[in-house]
Amino acid sequence: MKTLNTYGDGPKDFESVFGNPKFDANGTLLSASAISLSYFLKDQSYLEGGSTVDPINEEWEKSVFLTSVQSAAAAAEKNANNGGVVSIAYLSSRSFSDEFGGEIQGDLIYVQISYIIAFLFVGATIGSRVGCGIGSRWAMSLSAIFLVALSTVAGFGVASLAGLLYGPVHSVLPFVLLGIGVDDAFVIANAFDREREGIARASEDDESLIQRGSRALARAGASITVTSLTDLVAFAISSSSALPALASFCAFASINIFFLWALAATFFVSCLVIDEKRQRDNRRDCLCCLTRKRDEVEDTGSKEGFISRYFRKYHAPAILSKPGKPVTLLFFSVLLSFGIYGMIKLPVEDSARNFIPVNSYIKDYSEAADQYFPSSGETLYITFENGEDIYNKRDSLAVLDTRLRGLSDKPPYIAEPTDSNYQNVMAGLKEYLATNAESIGVEVGDDGWPITYEAFVATLRSFANFLGPGAKYAQDLSLSSDGSNLEAFRVKAEYVRLTKTYRGEVLDDASRQIAAMDATRDMVNSWTDLPTAFPYSASFIAVEGFKIINTELYRNVGLAIAAVGLIVLITVANIVTALLITFNVAFCIIEILGCMMALGLVIDSVSVINIVLAVGLSIDYSAHIGHCFMVKGGDNKDARATESLADIGASVLNGALSTFLAVAVLLFSSSYVFKT
Repeated sequence: MKTLNTYGDGPKDFESVFGNPKFDANGTLLSASAISLSYFLKDQSYLEGGSTVDPINEEWEKSVFLTSVQSAAAAAEKNANNGGVVSIAYLSSRSFSDEFGGEIQGDLIYVQISYIIAFLFVGATIGSRVGCGIGSRWAMSLSAIFLVALSTVAGFGVASLAGLLYGPVHSVLPFVLLGIGVDDAFVIANAFDREREGIARASEDDESLIQRGSRALARAGASITVTSLTDLVAFAISSSSALPALASFCAFASINIFFLWALAATFFVSCLVIDEKRQRDNRRDCLCCLTRKRDEVEDTGSKEGFISRYFRKYHAPAILSKPGKPVTLLFFSVLLSFGIYGMIKLPVEDSARNFIPVNSYIKDYSEAADQYFPSSGETLYITFENGEDIYNKRDSLAVLDTRLRGLSDKPPYIAEPTDSNYQNVMAGLKEYLATNAESIGVEVGDDGWPITYEAFVATLRSFANFLGPGAKYAQDLSLSSDGSNLEAFRVKAEYVRLTKTYRGEVLDDASRQIAAMDATRDMVNSWTDLPTAFPYSASFIAVEGFKIINTELYRNVGLAIAAVGLIVLITVANIVTALLITFNVAFCIIEILGCMMALGLVIDSVSVINIVLAVGLSIDYSAHIGHCFMVKGGDNKDARATESLADIGASVLNGALSTFLAVAVLLFSSSYVFKT
């Protein structure tokens, strides 16, 4: 400790390096619980394909730094088990991309499992028989999955060709397409079957099957076109969002939905007709080259399935009865009220830590930093421009730290300047010239600075280069190509750690981060006596998102729902039905937001995308029922509602269940994107 106390200038310098330091009355360091070591690498990055890459430093971090510290951490953990007291927490600039990318790749197995579950469910429900035999449609289940896969490949290919950004959240898109595609498959298959009611398969020739396919597509095509069009427009509107991740995701989704609709109306219907020929010719499912013995049961045409009979005999009469209507309205009114309450209480938070895998060393580092270095946060740079102005204001710039003191407990939450968290080349140069000006042959005035601007730039250039006495400032200068003019320089400072506990979890405090960013900009703009300047922090990109994410969520969802209402009105041609469908979609979104609050979720980049997705899925189910209701004849609305549920209710329910089962698999994922 005696040796350590010879360095630094009191507690403020030590607090950023030592965790939980203890001092005596004279400011002498007595003990500490942790020490922070930082290694700075020379910037060797360059642009490649529109992105900044630094393969040399990244490889050094992987092969040298991470390998070394992981070995040391393992040894420390082993010693801790034997009574040792030292533990090591570490982090590198590539850590987050390594850990998060690996987590996403590792969880892609769940995509495969989801598709297998969807295949099994569709195969068991899309036909009139679960096992192999007359009425089974396992080959059509495979066709439905293949339909989704083809549209996904085509959509992703076109979107990539257009240069759209692909991010980790896009991994969710195949599940959405699976839900929408399977739903369309059920609707088309249901219409195809209903066109055969009372008609034996053996009585249909090839031309009759083609005509039945045409009638089925005329019946179901309008419904899937309405839902696909509303989905496409809803996502297309959100592709104009100011949030790049949301805009890109929605652009991907709208392109994929177009291909999903096109292939459902062509590929799937064709497969359905071919499969019906197989059944007519008594060929085996999936092994259509083999025939089987004739079924002795007489084929009298397609019959209404169990789920359709349930809707007709039990569900519809229950909810449409005199007591059923008010009970149903009351139940969903309570659910809506809860949703409104939850929506109002739902906060915007920085959930970046949730992306970190549970067992990752990054989480250990974050917890250690929170515990031992609560005053250490994001780096802030303040850049000053115009060399002449910088030279004229040199004395004020050299003591800039005085303007940054006393701001740690209020916006902009800048940590007290110390040697470890504050770096100012102007202060460093003045201190250097005070003792070395004569020895290096620099003529200085009474103020201790070079007497001309040209001499100042030359001295600064010589001082702050990688081989000079001010090497640590080398990356803080921007000189002209010939080195004769100072274009800008930056001052490094640091924010305090802005975190809070939300339902037992430590999160970065989004509201204080926004206040810190805005106050920093206001503070820098108020320095009218200094050269033109602007602040920058790597966290500002995320914080800018926090500022607008709430507005973007409700704006995009609101516009999407409004577009849905307009399109449904045009296609359904009934104001009341269009309003009911629109309100139903809106109420679903409100209730989802309420459930998010109850589950402890927050508004962030992932949940915003999921909410927009929910708009698309909600449209499908509501519009199918609404469209079917409008094509049913008669003056008795209760009877029309019953017939609509019996007709398309089974398809909607099966589509919803297949989506639910496929997505439920993601609950076992350790990835925040999938779990959310």
